[in-house]
Amino acid sequence: MKAIAQDRYGPPDVLVFRDVDRPSPGAGEILVRVHAAGVDPGVWHLATGKPYLVRLLGFGLRRPKQPVRGLDFAGTVEETGDGVTRVRPGEEVFGVGEGTFAEYAVAKADLVAAKPGRLSFEQAAAVLVSGGTALQAVRDAGRVRPGQRVLVIGAAGGVGSFAVQLAKAFGAHVTGVCSTAKTDLVRTLGADDVVDYTREDIAAGRYDLVVDTAGLRSLTVLRRALTPRGTLVIVGGENGGRWFGGIQRVLRAALLNPFVRHRLCGLVARERGADLDDLRDLIEAGKLTPALDRAFPLADAVVALGHLRAGRAAGKVVLTVLTT
Repeated sequence: MKAIAQDRYGPPDVLVFRDVDRPSPGAGEILVRVHAAGVDPGVWHLATGKPYLVRLLGFGLRRPKQPVRGLDFAGTVEETGDGVTRVRPGEEVFGVGEGTFAEYAVAKADLVAAKPGRLSFEQAAAVLVSGGTALQAVRDAGRVRPGQRVLVIGAAGGVGSFAVQLAKAFGAHVTGVCSTAKTDLVRTLGADDVVDYTREDIAAGRYDLVVDTAGLRSLTVLRRALTPRGTLVIVGGENGGRWFGGIQRVLRAALLNPFVRHRLCGLVARERGADLDDLRDLIEAGKLTPALDRAFPLADAVVALGHLRAGRAAGKVVLTVLTT
């Protein structure tokens, strides 16, 4: 089968469109014919092996353990392994798998669900990694409640575009922070207010919850935006050097948290089947729709990754694997 694979760490062009062996599902797994796959910043980190912390977390010290990239997907069940009753061959599903930048990929059956009928394959492929992260940030770590004021920094990004919609679905008054070119998108996501960070500052002392997906502002600046008992959720980190890649802010927040009135949380999201079910319910209810920036052909994965890393994407970037 055709896939985007790598044999070593390096610049994104180590990702090569080539033939690899088709995988087989084990017990509790399914084989899917991939129609579309989501692109997220983690792909760049796994391609380059940076920050080096990525390698220490079990992805391979000298070379990637899993040569094919990709997690998010939407497709059709091709085959089921032993013990799988949740889905059957021929069903359209979405979720996360292993090596989804390929014509076929294996996924755990409990990390897939029936594709919502109102979504295209490209939209569905963009859901669980970014949507699940946003759900854990807003609902679980942020403990959002109706009537609260929520600030989402990076509101036009993959996680941020979901966070804006989720905070609105949970009854909050939402302000989104983005660049000038992306303000219209953030408004269409349902944000009550939009802050163009190139022209204005974040209001001080105003927000019950700040979800920072951009990774650039200091803890001092972020805490200044909070109400006296507000909550800050830091989602990942970028631009923090080759060893830790921005995770330092999460560590500093954890160290500072016991000594301040604010709740300071660093989020390390995990893919969970229960979150997929919750996201699907919100999608079917019309409260959540993945915001797509562009869909690239599978063979153009390196171009898609460069588009994402350059900050040009407004919403999610996906790869079209099977054209219909």
